[in-house]
Amino acid sequence: MKIAFIGLGVMGFPMAGHLQNAGHAVTVFNRSRDKAERWLASNPVGAIADSPAAAARDADLILTCVGNDDDLRSVVLGPNGVIKSARPSCIVVDHTTASAKIARELHSALAEKGIDFIDAPVSGGQQGAINGQLTIMCGGDTEPFAKVRDVIGVYARQVTLMGPAGCGQLTKMVNQICIAGLVQSLAEGVQFALKAGLDAEMVFDVIGKGAAQSWQMVNRHKTMIDGQFEHGFAVDWMRKDLAICLEEARLNGSHLPVAALVDQFYSEVQAMGGGRWDTSSLLARLRNHPD
Repeated sequence: MKIAFIGLGVMGFPMAGHLQNAGHAVTVFNRSRDKAERWLASNPVGAIADSPAAAARDADLILTCVGNDDDLRSVVLGPNGVIKSARPSCIVVDHTTASAKIARELHSALAEKGIDFIDAPVSGGQQGAINGQLTIMCGGDTEPFAKVRDVIGVYARQVTLMGPAGCGQLTKMVNQICIAGLVQSLAEGVQFALKAGLDAEMVFDVIGKGAAQSWQMVNRHKTMIDGQFEHGFAVDWMRKDLAICLEEARLNGSHLPVAALVDQFYSEVQAMGGGRWDTSSLLARLRNHPD
């Protein structure tokens, strides 16, 4: 396939590389060109474009992985967006964690041009992207999904169509809501174990094999105990995601008291200078603000 990949952040950079290594012809665009040049140095048979529109020209598949709704709207619908050059019958797949509203907006706008759109946020973090082990939750139409499933599967362990446009983003919101509560509970458990004078690593090795087990516990308890918070998804990004969750909850009438409280706790972590710390830094807040 001729593929355009737009957005080479910590996730997009390795994802685009997996596509190139799988034998696809990949053209990349990134707002800061130095990242695109670094990607090309690692993938010398790829190519760099000067705009999203230039990257999308003649592409069979266009992939985006940017920061938020505004970024996404700009690279797809803006003056130099993919909509200006994408040909009818191509497919746009968006890996940004964004709102269901923007997913439906892009699905509708691109459909008018004969272009299919799939919202496909991912879970698994930077390491999952590097290892090609992401979980991808998709929203869109059945036929284009079937065409791209195996292609985007080169960097995923699971790719699932959850329903029509927006359903991928809604599923990712559920993911972030659950993670927020899990990480806060884990932070409280680590704090309690240490205050109780227990061997905290032994505690979590034991309970990690029981009903309390979670990915967060298995992968984060040791770094949390050691006070290391440079190993995953940043607090700034989690707050962006939780804001999307809380806004959607207001629209659909659901109640998210734990997610709202944890969002407040993350704002305190930001105030401590921890905006780029990973989400397990809720423990740092407890150590500084035990109330």
